[in-house]
Amino acid sequence: MIETPGGPASAEVFAVSKGKPKRTLVLGHGAGGGTGARDLQALAQALPARGTSVVLVEQPWRLAGRKVAGPPPTLDVAWIAVLEELRRAPQFTGLLSPSLIVGGRSAGARVACRTATTVGAVACLALSFPLHPPGRPERSRVDELLGTGVPTLVVQGERDSFGGPPEFPPGTEIAEVPGADHGFKVPARAELGQAGALALITDAVMEWISAL
Repeated sequence: MIETPGGPASAEVFAVSKGKPKRTLVLGHGAGGGTGARDLQALAQALPARGTSVVLVEQPWRLAGRKVAGPPPTLDVAWIAVLEELRRAPQFTGLLSPSLIVGGRSAGARVACRTATTVGAVACLALSFPLHPPGRPERSRVDELLGTGVPTLVVQGERDSFGGPPEFPPGTEIAEVPGADHGFKVPARAELGQAGALALITDAVMEWISAL
């Protein structure tokens, strides 16, 4: 458990098997679920073997059993506190060195984008970035995405109701997942298949990380 101003959070570490990590990716979850999300789990399982440690952060509201996430400022404060603890606590020594990448899915991606420079990240990963509420493109959150201040990769499902790949501004570095919805679920008859969709995500993220 990690104490934050919003209550206890948790951080599950998926460390590289040998030696020190080349980099560490810290990921937050969305407003509708926790760190068990298929994309977060796929990255946590795949990346450590390729030299990147992964940390999955469960926000205080989830640990408290609440069904609704708090307002953005509350989420940001808790996230920043978790990153500070990961840096200073003896049990995490060296975890965030030499380079920290932050990210998350959906609401967690928004948190990571808003706080990337504050926590000293070198890059930001936005999984299923909720560009706008479903059916409300006029309520754009693109300023959060454009304001990260660091290299940012968006991984977006082709059928994401919160904003499909064509809706993102020109110049956005984006990896599209064919047929996938906001949760990266693909139709049962999709040629790519669910396993293929997750492999596409992990491969795209690893390729991006390696090029940083």
